[in-house]
Amino acid sequence: MSDRTYLEWPFFDERHRGMQVELEAWAAAHIDGHPHGDLDDACRALVRKLGADGWLRYMVGGTAYGGRFDKIDTRAVCLLRETLARHSGLADFALGMQGLGSGAITLHGSDAQKRKYLSEVAAGRAIPAFALSEPDSGSDVAAMACSARRDGKDYVLDGEKTWISNGGIADFYVVFARTGEAPGARGLSAFIVEANVPGFDIAERIDVIAPHPLARLRFSGCRVPAANMVGEPGQGFKVAMETLDIFRTSVAAAALGFARRALDEGLRRATTRDMFGKKLADFQITQAKLAQMATHVDTAALLTYRAAWMRDQGKNITGAAAMAKMTSTETAQQVIDAAVQLWGGCGVVSEHPVERLYREIRALRIYEGATEVQQLIIARQTLSAYEQEQAA
Repeated sequence: MSDRTYLEWPFFDERHRGMQVELEAWAAAHIDGHPHGDLDDACRALVRKLGADGWLRYMVGGTAYGGRFDKIDTRAVCLLRETLARHSGLADFALGMQGLGSGAITLHGSDAQKRKYLSEVAAGRAIPAFALSEPDSGSDVAAMACSARRDGKDYVLDGEKTWISNGGIADFYVVFARTGEAPGARGLSAFIVEANVPGFDIAERIDVIAPHPLARLRFSGCRVPAANMVGEPGQGFKVAMETLDIFRTSVAAAALGFARRALDEGLRRATTRDMFGKKLADFQITQAKLAQMATHVDTAALLTYRAAWMRDQGKNITGAAAMAKMTSTETAQQVIDAAVQLWGGCGVVSEHPVERLYREIRALRIYEGATEVQQLIIARQTLSAYEQEQAA
């Protein structure tokens, strides 16, 4: 196992250090990183186990609703995802989606919504999903076409969502739709849609290179009570972005976990592989590769836990989260690619640890905001800060 002295950094409190040590032992005992049979069943089983053993309590806010703390501890969420990602991409997914799927309810839900849904999520008895993307509206949220019109005490939803994680296994979905209070992103609202409601169905299950439950959703005259709106009418964009600020940082942590595992695997290969009468690690070209890998890991860790610490201090982290997500996912791709190269032919054998990591990391550079979108966010934040400084 590679260096864990980063836990001594001042970003963390003793509760974070103790939690990570406990989770590491738990994951070693309970998480199987090998291929699973039925994907849906495996994901449901992981959610139940994570809930039963108390880890999902960190993914919701409010001790009255089953949460570990009154507010989501972003550093704890990131440490959880990083640690699980080193052991299993599916375990990380199962935990992370419990937070993303219910995050809007934690942040903006009514007391009744929190009481109904959050304790079930924290216990692993209910699986949520976050339904934002559409066939023609992924990065450009303002282009959203899915609509919700008021009809008496209900809203009626029509349209589609796609690339929805937990699609097909979720018990409820937080769905973003156009309610029309204003043009573009200012006219969106969020709704809780339960999986068995008439007018809602799974249009298509989607298979990707790193398997996890994913689907296209369809709404056809889908009627939901107005009481299921999360937050205020027309505030859906705000609800979505505040949710993503938390969990975009945790995506960076998951990528960091993958990168740490790749570095561990690279070190194992370099120190045990005999070549030309030496160990692979004795060659300067190998040492240069390992140096780059280790530096990428620490760079990603510093940006990730800076953003997590900032949010826990109540600071705006839109720019910091984007930096963390972009850097961690992009550099993790480089670290994992280097590990595959160190393993040579073994590294491209199906289900080898570094081959699995190679498939796992690719999606993280796209979902919850592609790298190019993060660059736009960072540039806008940087320009805004400069303009404010010049005007002062």
